[in-house]
Amino acid sequence: MSDEAAAALKAQCKEQWERCLYTSNTLMVWLRALRITRIVFVVVPIIFGALASWEILKGDNRYEYVTATMALIAGIVPAVYAALKLDEHLPTATRLAGEYKNLEIYFGDLAAVGPHKPFDVFEAEYKEARTRLENANNEAYTPPEWCFKRARAKIRTGHYTFGDDPPR
Repeated sequence: MSDEAAAALKAQCKEQWERCLYTSNTLMVWLRALRITRIVFVVVPIIFGALASWEILKGDNRYEYVTATMALIAGIVPAVYAALKLDEHLPTATRLAGEYKNLEIYFGDLAAVGPHKPFDVFEAEYKEARTRLENANNEAYTPPEWCFKRARAKIRTGHYTFGDDPPR
Protein backbone atom coordinates (compact mmCIF):
# COMPACT_ATOMS: atom_id res chain seq x y z
CA MET A 1 0.00 0.00 0.00
CA SER A 2 2.79 2.43 0.86
CA ASP A 3 4.46 1.96 -2.55
CA GLU A 4 1.14 2.51 -4.31
CA ALA A 5 0.44 5.59 -2.23
CA ALA A 6 3.94 6.95 -2.94
CA ALA A 7 3.45 6.32 -6.67
CA ALA A 8 0.09 8.08 -6.60
CA LEU A 9 1.58 11.03 -4.71
CA LYS A 10 4.47 11.16 -7.18
CA ALA A 11 1.95 11.30 -10.03
CA GLN A 12 0.17 14.17 -8.27
CA CYS A 13 3.48 15.99 -7.88
CA LYS A 14 4.16 15.63 -11.59
CA GLU A 15 0.69 16.94 -12.42
CA GLN A 16 1.08 19.92 -10.11
CA TRP A 17 4.58 20.53 -11.51
CA GLU A 18 3.14 20.74 -15.02
CA ARG A 19 0.34 23.08 -13.95
CA CYS A 20 2.83 25.33 -12.18
CA LEU A 21 5.11 25.22 -15.24
CA TYR A 22 2.35 26.56 -17.48
CA THR A 23 1.05 29.05 -14.93
CA SER A 24 4.45 30.47 -14.02
CA ASN A 25 5.48 30.88 -17.62
CA THR A 26 2.13 32.42 -18.57
CA LEU A 27 2.63 34.93 -15.78
CA MET A 28 6.21 35.59 -16.94
CA VAL A 29 4.96 36.39 -20.46
CA TRP A 30 2.29 38.69 -18.99
CA LEU A 31 4.84 40.35 -16.72
CA ARG A 32 7.15 41.07 -19.67
CA ALA A 33 4.21 42.53 -21.59
CA LEU A 34 3.25 44.74 -18.64
CA ARG A 35 6.79 46.02 -18.27
CA ILE A 36 7.15 46.76 -21.98
CA THR A 37 3.75 48.46 -22.02
CA ARG A 38 4.78 50.64 -19.09
CA ILE A 39 7.97 51.67 -20.88
CA VAL A 40 6.05 52.51 -24.06
CA PHE A 41 3.40 54.51 -22.18
CA VAL A 42 6.12 56.50 -20.40
CA VAL A 43 8.51 57.05 -23.32
CA VAL A 44 6.04 57.78 -26.14
CA PRO A 45 4.52 60.87 -24.51
CA ILE A 46 7.97 62.23 -23.74
CA ILE A 47 9.11 61.82 -27.33
CA PHE A 48 5.89 63.15 -28.84
CA GLY A 49 5.83 66.08 -26.42
CA ALA A 50 9.43 66.93 -27.26
CA LEU A 51 8.80 66.74 -31.00
CA ALA A 52 5.67 68.87 -30.73
CA SER A 53 7.55 71.43 -28.62
CA TRP A 54 10.40 71.52 -31.11
CA GLU A 55 8.06 72.28 -33.97
CA ILE A 56 6.41 75.07 -31.97
CA LEU A 57 9.77 76.54 -30.95
CA LYS A 58 11.01 76.50 -34.54
CA GLY A 59 8.08 78.70 -35.44
CA ASP A 60 7.50 76.70 -38.61
CA ASN A 61 3.76 76.25 -39.12
CA ARG A 62 4.03 73.87 -42.07
CA TYR A 63 3.37 70.90 -39.82
CA GLU A 64 0.81 72.40 -37.48
CA TYR A 65 -1.53 69.41 -37.74
CA VAL A 66 1.28 66.96 -37.08
CA THR A 67 2.44 69.10 -34.15
CA ALA A 68 -1.06 69.29 -32.73
CA THR A 69 -1.50 65.52 -33.12
CA MET A 70 1.81 64.79 -31.37
CA ALA A 71 0.87 67.15 -28.53
CA LEU A 72 -2.55 65.49 -28.26
CA ILE A 73 -1.00 62.03 -28.12
CA ALA A 74 1.54 63.21 -25.55
CA GLY A 75 -1.36 64.37 -23.39
CA ILE A 76 -3.72 61.45 -23.92
CA VAL A 77 -1.32 58.51 -23.54
CA PRO A 78 -0.62 59.05 -19.80
CA ALA A 79 -4.36 59.40 -19.15
CA VAL A 80 -5.08 56.15 -21.01
CA TYR A 81 -2.34 54.36 -19.09
CA ALA A 82 -3.71 55.65 -15.79
CA ALA A 83 -7.23 54.59 -16.77
CA LEU A 84 -6.08 51.08 -17.65
CA LYS A 85 -4.45 50.77 -14.20
CA LEU A 86 -1.78 48.44 -15.57
CA ASP A 87 0.64 49.47 -12.82
CA GLU A 88 -1.66 47.78 -10.33
CA HIS A 89 -1.01 44.44 -12.06
CA LEU A 90 2.78 44.57 -11.77
CA PRO A 91 3.18 43.68 -8.07
CA THR A 92 0.62 40.86 -8.23
CA ALA A 93 2.00 39.42 -11.46
CA THR A 94 5.57 39.64 -10.13
CA ARG A 95 4.74 37.94 -6.83
CA LEU A 96 2.62 35.19 -8.36
CA ALA A 97 5.07 34.49 -11.20
CA GLY A 98 7.76 33.95 -8.60
CA GLU A 99 5.55 31.83 -6.36
CA TYR A 100 4.39 29.56 -9.19
CA LYS A 101 7.97 29.24 -10.48
CA ASN A 102 9.12 28.24 -6.97
CA LEU A 103 6.24 25.77 -6.70
CA GLU A 104 7.14 24.36 -10.12
CA ILE A 105 10.67 23.67 -8.88
CA TYR A 106 9.40 22.35 -5.55
CA PHE A 107 6.89 19.93 -7.09
CA GLY A 108 9.50 18.74 -9.59
CA ASP A 109 12.02 18.06 -6.85
CA LEU A 110 9.34 16.46 -4.71
CA ALA A 111 8.35 14.11 -7.55
CA ALA A 112 11.96 13.07 -8.00
CA VAL A 113 13.04 12.78 -4.36
CA GLY A 114 9.83 12.32 -2.39
CA PRO A 115 9.23 8.64 -3.17
CA HIS A 116 12.63 7.81 -1.66
CA LYS A 117 11.63 9.32 1.69
CA PRO A 118 9.35 7.78 4.32
CA PHE A 119 5.78 8.16 3.09
CA ASP A 120 4.62 10.35 5.98
CA VAL A 121 7.47 12.83 5.29
CA PHE A 122 6.71 12.79 1.56
CA GLU A 123 3.01 13.35 2.24
CA ALA A 124 3.69 16.20 4.69
CA GLU A 125 5.91 17.98 2.15
CA TYR A 126 3.29 17.49 -0.55
CA LYS A 127 0.58 18.94 1.70
CA GLU A 128 2.76 21.95 2.48
CA ALA A 129 3.30 22.56 -1.23
CA ARG A 130 -0.42 22.13 -1.92
CA THR A 131 -1.24 24.71 0.74
CA ARG A 132 1.11 27.19 -0.92
CA LEU A 133 -0.47 26.38 -4.29
CA GLU A 134 -3.98 26.88 -2.90
CA ASN A 135 -2.94 30.24 -1.44
CA ALA A 136 -1.59 31.33 -4.81
CA ASN A 137 -4.72 30.07 -6.57
CA ASN A 138 -6.96 31.95 -4.14
CA GLU A 139 -6.05 35.21 -5.83
CA ALA A 140 -7.62 33.98 -9.09
CA TYR A 141 -5.31 36.29 -11.04
CA THR A 142 -5.75 35.65 -14.75
CA PRO A 143 -3.44 37.01 -17.42
CA PRO A 144 -4.84 37.33 -20.96
CA GLU A 145 -5.32 34.13 -22.97
CA TRP A 146 -2.65 35.11 -25.50
CA CYS A 147 -0.05 34.91 -22.69
CA PHE A 148 -0.96 31.28 -22.06
CA LYS A 149 -0.75 30.47 -25.77
CA ARG A 150 2.66 32.11 -26.05
CA ALA A 151 3.94 30.34 -22.92
CA ARG A 152 2.60 27.00 -24.16
CA ALA A 153 4.33 27.47 -27.50
CA LYS A 154 7.62 28.26 -25.75
CA ILE A 155 7.29 25.24 -23.47
CA ARG A 156 6.49 22.93 -26.38
CA THR A 157 9.54 24.11 -28.32
CA GLY A 158 11.74 23.33 -25.32
CA HIS A 159 12.44 26.95 -24.40
CA TYR A 160 12.37 26.14 -20.68
CA THR A 161 14.14 22.78 -20.92
CA PHE A 162 17.82 22.47 -20.23
CA GLY A 163 20.03 19.85 -21.85
CA ASP A 164 20.96 18.11 -18.62
CA ASP A 165 17.47 18.17 -17.11
CA PRO A 166 16.13 14.74 -16.27
CA PRO A 167 12.67 14.03 -17.70
CA ARG A 168 10.06 14.59 -15.04
